[in-house]
Amino acid sequence: MLSTLRADFRIIFERDPAARNWLEVLFCYPGLQALLFHRLAHWLHHVGLPFIPRLISHISRFLTGIEIHPGATIGQGVFIDHGMGVVIGETAIIGNYALIYQGVTLGGTGKETGKRHPTVGENVVVGAGAKVLGNIQIGNNVRIGAGSVVLRDVPSDCTVVGVPGRIVYRSGARVGPLEHNNLPDSEAEVIRALVDRIESLEQQIENLQQQSSTKPQVLSVSLISHEGELPKDIPLCSLRDKAIQQFLDGAGI
Repeated sequence: MLSTLRADFRIIFERDPAARNWLEVLFCYPGLQALLFHRLAHWLHHVGLPFIPRLISHISRFLTGIEIHPGATIGQGVFIDHGMGVVIGETAIIGNYALIYQGVTLGGTGKETGKRHPTVGENVVVGAGAKVLGNIQIGNNVRIGAGSVVLRDVPSDCTVVGVPGRIVYRSGARVGPLEHNNLPDSEAEVIRALVDRIESLEQQIENLQQQSSTKPQVLSVSLISHEGELPKDIPLCSLRDKAIQQFLDGAGI
């Protein structure tokens, strides 16, 4: 327990440049305070003491704005940055050295019993306002972009953005846990791909119009060949484009 508390305390200095001294961190960081309350409540919950663990959780919520059910399992070195509005459900499991920002929900999707909250791996970053819902598995070293809604399992070493969350691969490029500005924008990439398709079709139409004005007889013969199909030398637009298809299919989640 003591080594876990030391890891919780030390990780704040590693990940928050605003942390200047131990006194400030101990008394002015609600994420650390919520974890201290939770570890006590979780131990009491584990030994089967009724009511008191939930009361401690409720007091912690009132003081810090962070709601963690006593049944949740949280590893060492977890940093809840700012933390206001964070909700962590009863059967949630959070791995070591995860980074969680304000407004995050690790919640369930219904009234089912048993395991109904997410399992989050080690070194995971969950951006501000993200919602991870249901009994799903989030692998190690996963980055979940701010405002994302994740409803399905995510393998390790992936970045998830969007609503619903979609995996975006970074071609092996590593991004620091605090570099939120470097997260890819899957929606923008898909829109750009669609715009490129439209521009290509407009160019094809313009070329056909020019051909029809200069060689109307040749064009008419060409267009009615192959039983009404367009000639093979005219490229067709296909929505099977990789970026578009991955977006529509959830990018592999």
